[in-house]
Amino acid sequence: MTIQVFGHKSPDTDSTGSPIIWAWYLNEVKGENAEAVLLGEPNTEAAFMLDRWNLPKPRLIDGVEDGQPCVVVDTNNPAELPEGINGADIRAIIDHHKLVGGIETKGPIDITIRPLACTATIMLDLMGDDAAKMPDWAKGAALTCILSDTLEFRSPTTTDHDRATATRLAADLGLDISDYAAEMFAAKSDVSAFSDAELIRMDSKQYEVNGTKFRVSVLETTAPAMVLDRKASLIDSMSAVASEDGVDQVLLFVVDILNEEATLLVPNDLVKSVAEKSFGASVTGDTVVLPGVMSRKKQIIPNLSV
Repeated sequence: MTIQVFGHKSPDTDSTGSPIIWAWYLNEVKGENAEAVLLGEPNTEAAFMLDRWNLPKPRLIDGVEDGQPCVVVDTNNPAELPEGINGADIRAIIDHHKLVGGIETKGPIDITIRPLACTATIMLDLMGDDAAKMPDWAKGAALTCILSDTLEFRSPTTTDHDRATATRLAADLGLDISDYAAEMFAAKSDVSAFSDAELIRMDSKQYEVNGTKFRVSVLETTAPAMVLDRKASLIDSMSAVASEDGVDQVLLFVVDILNEEATLLVPNDLVKSVAEKSFGASVTGDTVVLPGVMSRKKQIIPNLSV
């Protein structure tokens, strides 16, 4: 059977690009039959990556069958994976998030979880000398993933190794990192075509704190006004999204990439309390600015308190 390679639901750039990269490696280097697939529509930046490097959009799936061979990338959290994931034949996990637990496998597998900013960086390390065989489109996808996850090295998750890997890829491709990142972020920032519910779910993860279930949504942008101008309707949509998704509350952080800060929308007293307890913020209205907050993985999720 074909090995399906996929990342998490609500696929961002890393969860779109990394399956494509690893499927290439399995097919072309390891001689296995693999297919990159997605667990949802890619976001605007991921769509830019596909167009920029002439990559076909991977097939969308909404579940996995029992015994389906697969490789899971950019997550190890069952809540971010298809129902029935524990019935699949998971061959490997490649990730850069904290270990959550809950995944069961048919037998021993290869698991690589490293404290780097991007799954694509880890993949190039795992390929070793074979990474030099990557075609330009795969190098371009890897570069896009790294610049996305590090916010062009602004994110506190960035490591020297991520930076060096991206710099090497850009040199191979003859690209200026700043110019290319500006194109990426412009694509990411154009969210005018998306409904409020789509925006809330676009880059989000479910997370539970002391029995309270949250959908933690992050919108990274160089044009925060484009999102914040829709503040009232976004706040109105939060309760509906929370109800439909089976969570208690949506937390929506609008990350201003250039000014290196996040604005949290505050629709009610619960979120006000979360902002004050988690970030030491003083909340007086329906938004609060959190200076220096850029990373859900390193700064938001670990600090959430209710």
